[in-house]
Amino acid sequence: MSSAPSSLAGKVQPLGFDAEILAVGFLDATPVFVSADGAAHLAGAEPRAVALHAGTVLEAACDGRRLVTGGDDGRVVELRADGTTRVLAEHKGRWIDRVALGPDGVVAYSAGKTAHVLQPKGEVKTLDVPSTVGGLAFAPKGLRLAVAHYGGVTLWFPNAGAAKPEVFGWKGSHLGVKFSPDGRFLVTIMQEPALHGWRVVDGAHMRMSGYPSRVKSFAFTADGKWLATSGSGEAILWPFQAKDGPMGKEPAMLAPSPTSRVTVVAPHPKDPVVAVGYEDGMVMMARISDGAEILLRVPDADAASAIAWHPSGGAVAFATVGGKGGLLSF
Repeated sequence: MSSAPSSLAGKVQPLGFDAEILAVGFLDATPVFVSADGAAHLAGAEPRAVALHAGTVLEAACDGRRLVTGGDDGRVVELRADGTTRVLAEHKGRWIDRVALGPDGVVAYSAGKTAHVLQPKGEVKTLDVPSTVGGLAFAPKGLRLAVAHYGGVTLWFPNAGAAKPEVFGWKGSHLGVKFSPDGRFLVTIMQEPALHGWRVVDGAHMRMSGYPSRVKSFAFTADGKWLATSGSGEAILWPFQAKDGPMGKEPAMLAPSPTSRVTVVAPHPKDPVVAVGYEDGMVMMARISDGAEILLRVPDADAASAIAWHPSGGAVAFATVGGKGGLLSF
């Protein structure tokens, strides 16, 4: 950590909640904080809480217009900026482990070994994979879904019934998956402290290892040049500019801390900047080009759990395991 980073911590609007915050997003201009007790907290001009699940939220996804959650009550719920909710699906006695948002209102979710795709018009499509679904991600173009599971990732076109799903294999448990913004690469986080990737055009492998702990947060920068990850004492950024991705190249390191590990990363939606949260509760904003840092939250031993940018880049919201939140508008 630089000896005296600039600070905007004093300009952050503090927020407080009665439960651990699992996810943060923006619905239009309104920041929304999803808590472990099954509620969403809309922190607008008139703050309010909206019940989503009769139990714990297991995953949430937000695209600026809708927030969709899966819970241990077997429900998939959509929340809009006006506070209205809609149950998209229900599987009694099942857990909805993963959710993902696709184009034109499409939603994917998983229950056990089955991935489901809901389209505003048309029947529900399903795909069974070899093990419990570890992650879901839509390709940036077209309706193609990546389904992570033990042994690799299955790529599936839900609307192409005659097309056989394509499997990208790699031994081990794959617990999250993302496409690069240009769709050329596919990357998963592993049960072990590593990531694995493939070049989509030919399935060429990419191994990203060397972490002291398991990676739980990862995201591509808006331009697709870097993949930012947690799992170390700094944000690790793998280069994806070349046709071979990060193979044969060293990762960059951003916003190092000598005393705490990174828990969550969130690249800015437009600029080469990454917001970084740590186990000790600190939140930093760091510029990729020169490593310049701005402090957003002072460490207090309450681990950062979620960070999200407004889609315009004009605000950032973050929260902790202890239910403390913050909002900064630029």
